[in-house]
Amino acid sequence: MTALTDPSLPPGAALLADGRRMAGDWPLGRSRFMAERQVGSEAEWKRRCAAQGRIMQHAHIGFRSLERTLGAMDSLTRAATAEGFAIDRFGVTLDWTMGYPPDRRAGATRGTGIVLSGPEDFARLTGATPAATHFGDFMLGLPGALHNTRAALAAGATAIGNMGQYFTFRLPGWDDDVATTCATVTALGLIAAQEAEILVHSNLDDGFAGLFRDMTSALGMALIERHIVEDLIGARLAFCCGHHFTEPLTRMAFLTALSRVTDTPGTMVFGNTVSYRGGAAENYASLSRYLMADMLALARHPTGHAVNPVPVTENLRIPDTDEILDAQRFAARLASLVPGQAAVTDFAVVDAMADRLVAGGRRFAATVLEGLAARGVDTGDPAALMLAIRRLGAKRMEALFGAGPPGPAHRQPLVPADWAEELDSMAADWAARWRPGLDLRGLRVALGTTDVHEHGAYLVGAALEKLGAQVIEAGIAVDPPVLVDRALAAGAQVLAISTYNGVGLGYLRQVQAALAARGVDLPILIGGKLNAVPEESNSGLPVDVTAQLRSAGAVPCNGLDDMVPTLQTLVTGQPAPAGQEPLSR
Repeated sequence: MTALTDPSLPPGAALLADGRRMAGDWPLGRSRFMAERQVGSEAEWKRRCAAQGRIMQHAHIGFRSLERTLGAMDSLTRAATAEGFAIDRFGVTLDWTMGYPPDRRAGATRGTGIVLSGPEDFARLTGATPAATHFGDFMLGLPGALHNTRAALAAGATAIGNMGQYFTFRLPGWDDDVATTCATVTALGLIAAQEAEILVHSNLDDGFAGLFRDMTSALGMALIERHIVEDLIGARLAFCCGHHFTEPLTRMAFLTALSRVTDTPGTMVFGNTVSYRGGAAENYASLSRYLMADMLALARHPTGHAVNPVPVTENLRIPDTDEILDAQRFAARLASLVPGQAAVTDFAVVDAMADRLVAGGRRFAATVLEGLAARGVDTGDPAALMLAIRRLGAKRMEALFGAGPPGPAHRQPLVPADWAEELDSMAADWAARWRPGLDLRGLRVALGTTDVHEHGAYLVGAALEKLGAQVIEAGIAVDPPVLVDRALAAGAQVLAISTYNGVGLGYLRQVQAALAARGVDLPILIGGKLNAVPEESNSGLPVDVTAQLRSAGAVPCNGLDDMVPTLQTLVTGQPAPAGQEPLSR
């Protein structure tokens, strides 16, 4: 078991002092947003909008090209203004390689996002429109945190994330969690020393909240993060959530609960992207469902969160500018319908769940701090506390300190997480349909992920186990040679890889090289976001690489059914049962 403390970690007070000393050399710049809105920070603008009863709108742009992103920001702002509504803030997809220190970025495999080098690159974004610019992923919480934070501050950014990623994200080839902690805490010290109110953004779904089975644990983690950032460090923590909150009641109750435990304005409520599974017409139903829930909650409790209407093509491709604009138009129109919907909404049900979330969350947070202190962690030291939580991990943390009663496999949740219930149901349905002709008892499957997005792997593992397979957890964000070593040590007969944006093809080649170096050949199943940005690409947009993965010798899986022929052959030497009706995807 990994030690929760580390003698090589400097005291948090010393790291914070280092960050504060840098404030004279790295003061907050003035962005176009600040100049044209006449505010000192986005937090000030959020409070102004909340006082007016206006719900802010956030638009996210996912292009890899900085030039194309700047053009989209400008055209979207102009179009919204001409049509009588406002886009208050823009987020951009930064590349995961920005998480490394600058000297380690050149050799890293690129993802599908933008790489910003210094203040001048950040300033091009903060100067593009009169909207606020949000720098979220791969800024804080990773080894490159200090470099990124200095550049963002110099460009006038006043919302910098992502605190949630500190607890869960691991960069390939980087295992120095002490260095990561030092960089993050020092950067937080720099932020806390600024004269203006800088929002430390935390996307809870990217942290432990996206892994806990009990939503009271998720709220409890928000309380712990708030304690670290606000009480121990002296900065301001702004929460984001929403990716994996499927049910309207859960979304509304969690936002209501957050409004009771913090007065710092939130950054945004992210769209429920996992609910997009069809074409544009079908996805508009999902967009309306989650967006109305968010607006109802924010109208009742104006926390400053901006809503994020995700374009309905998100599950098919990176949305283009016109598709982003359509989603923003949709949100602006839907906002005018909120009062009528509120008149027929039973908020007592929402408040009852919020009561359970707050009570369970406070109990969880208190129990965690008491439990860590009893295990020798200095819970008054932000660096020591952060490192201990990171090393403990979400599963162990909830198992030890969760507010729900113990159960046969895990604690029984007081407020079940949408993602777990949904994935468990999908796995059960899939297994029930294949069980008559697919018996996987005796089959050993090594399951690993290329990155920290592990819900896809959770679904695969749960589905295979329900048919009798022995699933070997080979690692989350595991390096290819390590995945292969763990698989071989456990006697795995097949590798199953879950991947996200842009890295699957390169990862597969590294796995195959590791297998070849050991003189072994195993079947490889790979699923998730099967895309990559071609090196010769002019657009910077990712393309589907299913055909290339297949040509390279893997079995690409766009759904659980695609695993079946390989699994059937491994178990019996025969193909899948003829006439078996597959699941719709």
